[in-house]
Amino acid sequence: MEEILNKIRARNPNQPEFLQAVEEVLTSIADFVEKNPQYKRANIIERIVEPDRVFIFRVPWTTDDGDVMVNRGFRVEFNNAIGPYKGGLRFHPTVNLSVIKFLGFEQIFKNALTTLPLGGGKGGSDFDPKGRSDDEVMRFCQNFMNELYKYLGPDIDVPAGDIGVGAREIGFLFGQYKKLTGRFNGVLTGKGLNWGGSLIRPEATGYGSVYFAEEMLMTRGETLEGKVCLVSGSGNVAQYTVEKIIQLGGKVVTLSDSSGFIYDPAGIDDEKLEYVKELKNVRRGRIKEYADEYKVEYTPANSDLDYNPMWAIKADCAFPSATQNEINKKDAENLVKNGVYVISEGANMPTTPEGVDIFLKAKVLYGPGKAANAGGVSVSGLEMSQNSQHLSWTREEVDNKLRGIMVAIHEQCRKYGMEEDGFCNYVNGANIAGFKKVADSMLDQGVV
Repeated sequence: MEEILNKIRARNPNQPEFLQAVEEVLTSIADFVEKNPQYKRANIIERIVEPDRVFIFRVPWTTDDGDVMVNRGFRVEFNNAIGPYKGGLRFHPTVNLSVIKFLGFEQIFKNALTTLPLGGGKGGSDFDPKGRSDDEVMRFCQNFMNELYKYLGPDIDVPAGDIGVGAREIGFLFGQYKKLTGRFNGVLTGKGLNWGGSLIRPEATGYGSVYFAEEMLMTRGETLEGKVCLVSGSGNVAQYTVEKIIQLGGKVVTLSDSSGFIYDPAGIDDEKLEYVKELKNVRRGRIKEYADEYKVEYTPANSDLDYNPMWAIKADCAFPSATQNEINKKDAENLVKNGVYVISEGANMPTTPEGVDIFLKAKVLYGPGKAANAGGVSVSGLEMSQNSQHLSWTREEVDNKLRGIMVAIHEQCRKYGMEEDGFCNYVNGANIAGFKKVADSMLDQGVV
């Protein structure tokens, strides 16, 4: 396996996020592959780490002042062994080829775990929608779709939203796709309810990560009732993570954004959560305004520290819901030291490899992102099903299906992750279960 990893490192220089994701998966599945030589004979690993294709394109657009701007667009179609490419679009200044490849690679296994027929892909741009007018965002999205539409189709590649791509952006992207192709089909998910969207889709990732935490707790005869929870981020995933925790009787005491975090020891209730939604979704303000409104502690971000003080607050559960690598080794040590024994990742790869090692060594209930945050793509898949049948399911139907999918993901992780001492290594379980499904499908379909 180390020989294979060295080849991958040599072939993909200057792609740290992608290499981190690949190393985590390959290390996790090494023993399983060794016991199943059919995967080695067919060179499955070398094939699965190489995308089917990568598109990089120029996106020119104009500001409201008439200035011409240029951004870079990406789409990585990674693997379609079990279904059409499926994965979100991310609009953020940090987007580059390494980030998109890491996200697309993770998506292969995440989608396989959902039990739905979805392949893995990802896309986006280094465009930053923050501070831009609706007209500027519309012009960017239209020009982005002018290139991307050529590669999409409901049975080919179906993007969705991600960081920086919400209902507004999906609407503009879909409108341009429809204009260019003359087709009204399920080529994007996360659509508005009036034109093909699914109930529960905005809530799905956050709800799913909480359902996964609840399943992990149930293995110890516990629930979220009365648990003190740390949640990072304050966007879509974080908001609905908080909402579901409140519904299940837990207490959330933190939220954050890039500027800092708030600590509300009384807990974020329904009224405060509505304030956060209006602050972030409508006014697009900063989380510090919450601290000013409710007179609670606010800690600004400090890049000089080698840890995040938010992860040093005493609690029972943590839901990292912001971005990749937000929990380092020191943060993981602080979490464990301060009583956190449940970590359910709402973000993609929010914990560094050193942090993951700390969680596994401490034998806490640790749900990695590819399992715990699969609720979003799961409901995207359910939206595709509704589109293909030209119907809409009720909120209760979709939520029940989401809960069932998260239960099934948890069961798969336990099937392949149980160790001799009774501890479940959810990292190994998720990676092996996802890999096996995709690898077996690749074997069935030949060398293509």
